[in-house]
Parts: sequence; structure tokens; C-alpha cells
Amino acid sequence: MGKRFCTSSILCAALILAIIAGPIVFTSRAQDSDSQYKFTGGFPASETIQKAYDDADLNRAVAAYRFFYPSVSGAAIFKGSEKVGLVENEKFGTLDTKPIHVIFTANSDTPYGPLLLDLADGPMTVEIPPGQLIVMAMDLNQRWIADMGLPGPDGDKGGKFVLLPPGYDGEVPEGYHKAESTTNKVLVGVRSLPVGGDVAGAIERIKTIKVKPLDPPAGWTEPEWIDLTPFPQDTTPLAIENNLGFWEVLHEIIDTEPPYVPYRDYYGELAALGIEKGKPFAPDARMKAILEQAAVIGNAQMRVESFADNSPDRIVWPDRNWEWAALRFEDGGFNTQDYVDLHARDKWFYQAIGASPAMFCRSAGAGSLYWLGLRDNNGAYLDGGKTYKLTVPQPVPGKLFWSVTVYDAETRSQIQTDQGYAALRSLFELKDKASAEPLDLYFGPTAPEGFEGQWIKTIPGKGWFVYFRIYGPEGPAFDGSWKPGDFVEVK
Repeated sequence: MGKRFCTSSILCAALILAIIAGPIVFTSRAQDSDSQYKFTGGFPASETIQKAYDDADLNRAVAAYRFFYPSVSGAAIFKGSEKVGLVENEKFGTLDTKPIHVIFTANSDTPYGPLLLDLADGPMTVEIPPGQLIVMAMDLNQRWIADMGLPGPDGDKGGKFVLLPPGYDGEVPEGYHKAESTTNKVLVGVRSLPVGGDVAGAIERIKTIKVKPLDPPAGWTEPEWIDLTPFPQDTTPLAIENNLGFWEVLHEIIDTEPPYVPYRDYYGELAALGIEKGKPFAPDARMKAILEQAAVIGNAQMRVESFADNSPDRIVWPDRNWEWAALRFEDGGFNTQDYVDLHARDKWFYQAIGASPAMFCRSAGAGSLYWLGLRDNNGAYLDGGKTYKLTVPQPVPGKLFWSVTVYDAETRSQIQTDQGYAALRSLFELKDKASAEPLDLYFGPTAPEGFEGQWIKTIPGKGWFVYFRIYGPEGPAFDGSWKPGDFVEVK
């Protein structure tokens, strides 16, 4: 009894002395080493308050940057297209893509038709003619709205569609496939298959698509078509993706488009950063610095996710270094059974535009298939100063055609050299190379003698990657009985 009393007395005395000596200072265990956060009696010390707010704002800004990157990239498509003459609902374009066209992982296999629409004044109808057209509609957030043409409900028979603005509750005539957008701005992206290598015919086919308002106003006229091929363009957010311009464009989107209900939590994060619908975007010096830092950090994180992916399911074949360009294939929305795979979403939209169920399907008969190659057989990144050989077994298992396109790792767009093109395609450069023998393709700063027609020029000091595309892929492309080799450095 006396021993217990003695121990208790000692503890009480120690407590009294501590109280007399002054308040106890607690430090966050996670930050013990440098005492970044301090609390007195449970309340934050003055120096902790500002740091906690700065850290919280930086964290939410980095997360918001990554989540809304597809939206800002979508807005860049509109802004870049308008600079070369396109006008929403009035002037559409045709484009035989070249390296002078800076577009995230665009290909030169099929001519494009960018159709910019604005549904603010009501629904727009899109009538697809029969033929070899691959058409997708997406909103400004790059959310899929509808597949048309070959991947659509009517296949190569074409079809009639009506695109509805957010919240539209009016009548729609019979005979139309209905698709509701979550934004007023909509991009209808068209690709026309150059059957037999007929690019001119494929471009003319694009211009037979009919677009008009569901209820045309008095004086309405047919849209014009502009040939965009000769003109350089940039429809990417490259110029703003790591500075304050990113947030200025994002504020413009939030302020001009109706809110999308599933994004409400994310809008709340933006509001805490001063980006709110109906209010001007006027960050002070502190917030500007945080937003600019977040853009740099967020962009770096997405680049790592894209080019140093650590997902176990990224690898197509265990004995090759090829990766799936798109990690999720279920529905075009990056959904698993239980959640949205935000890592897969980041990886895709950092290097590409648009997403749909038809684009990601991994089964025979799918419209197209995309593999990402960015490492050699030893696992090293592809170096523009070295020469590599890629061996492609023939025949390639595709009903239509196949290609290998080289992209600049910095711009994620076709590599620009004095060669003037960045792809080797079975319909064009390789059309006379079909045989039962494996085909060797070369990539490097100079052409190997005798293989000039099977070579793409690269730039010393610049990293590069490729998309291997198969159109109309067949079973062997999926079951592993056919696969390309890895990139092998040659001297």
C-alpha cells in the first residue's frame, strides 16, 4: 500500500511541476524529424496555421489538376481548332494528319474530320452516311457521348443521331439515336478509312456527313468544310499545362458550362482554390504561387504515370516490353466494378484524346487496337540518338491495316523532322512489303543503308515512343500466338 502511494505521489508531483513549467508542446508524429506542425494544448501554433493552409491548398490543387486535365485538354482542342478557322456549328474541317499538326498521339493512318458543336441553342442532329466511317462524340470533359458509324448501333449503314444539351426534356422525332451531353460544347471526331489507300476518297466521304439543328432557325445554312491539312496547328494544352494558364482555362470551363452533378465534390475543391462558377478568378500572389507549383507537380506526376507506369497489368506479354496504351477496357469510362481507375485515366489523357468503349475493346472484331512501346528489349527508354530495329512477324493479324507511329515524348505528338512523316503504314510506306517473312523496321537519326523505306528518323537528345495500331484486329493479336518483337539497339 505504501509503495503504491509513493509511486502515485511521484507521478502527481511530476505533473504539477510540468504544469508550473508551462504548456506542453505536441508535434505531429509524422513530422517529428523537422517539427513542421506544432500544437499548444491541442491548438495550432501560429506558424503552423499558414503552413497547414498552404499544404492543404497545394494538395487539393495537385489533385484537381490531374482530375480536370481532360477538361482543359478538351478545351484546348476547341481553342486550337478555332485558331485555324473552325467555327462551332458553322465551319468543320478535314485533316490528313502530318507532324506539323500538334495533336496528342494523332495518327496519319486515317483522315480526320473535327466537327465542333455548341448545343447552347438546342439539340444538333448528325446524319452518318453508309461507309467506312469511325465516329465518336464526346463532351468538353472528354466524356464519351456516342459512337457512330462503324462502331455505332447501325455499323457501316450509317445512322441518324441527335445530340441533346444537358437537361434537355423536349421532344425528339422518331428514327434518331438519342445521346445526351454533359456540356454544351461537343466534339464529334470523325475518322474515315482510306480503303485501298484512297485518302482523297476518304476525305470526300467525311464531307458527306450532315449536321444541322434539330429545329433549324430562319436563315440557317449548311456548314462549310475547310481543308486543314496544309496548316500547322496545335490543339493541345502544352503551352499552359505547367503554369497559371491551366487554371485560367479551367475557370472558363467552370464558369461557362453547366455543372456536371457527379463532379460536385471536385467543384468544391476548386471553389476552395478560388475557381467558382459565377465568380471572377482573381488569385492573390500566394494562391498564384500555389497553383503554378501544383501545375508543375501535377504534370510531372502524370508524366511519370504515363511513361513509368508501375501497374502490373500494363504489360501485354510477359516476355516483351510492350504496354497497353489504355489500361481499362470495360466501358470507355475507366470504370472497374467498384471504382473509377483514376491512374488509368491519368495515363490515357496525358498522351491521348477521347475515349469510348469501341476504342478500348480487347477482343477479335474490335475497331482498332493500340499498344504502347517506349522501352527497348533491355528495359531502357528509347533514345533519339540511337538506332533500333523492330521485327514484325507477318502477316499481322488485322482485317484492315496496321501501322507504327513515332511520337515525341515531350509533346506526345508526331515527331517533327525533315523526313516529313512519322509513321510506317501497311497501306502506304510498307504496301509492297507484305510477305510471309518477318519485316524489320528501323528507327534512328540516320537510315540504315538499304532500308530507307522502312525507317523513321529520330532526334538525338529527345526521347520517343510509338503506338502500334492494328485495325480490325483478329484473335492472334489477343491470345499471344502473334506478337511483335521488342526494340533492339543496332550499331
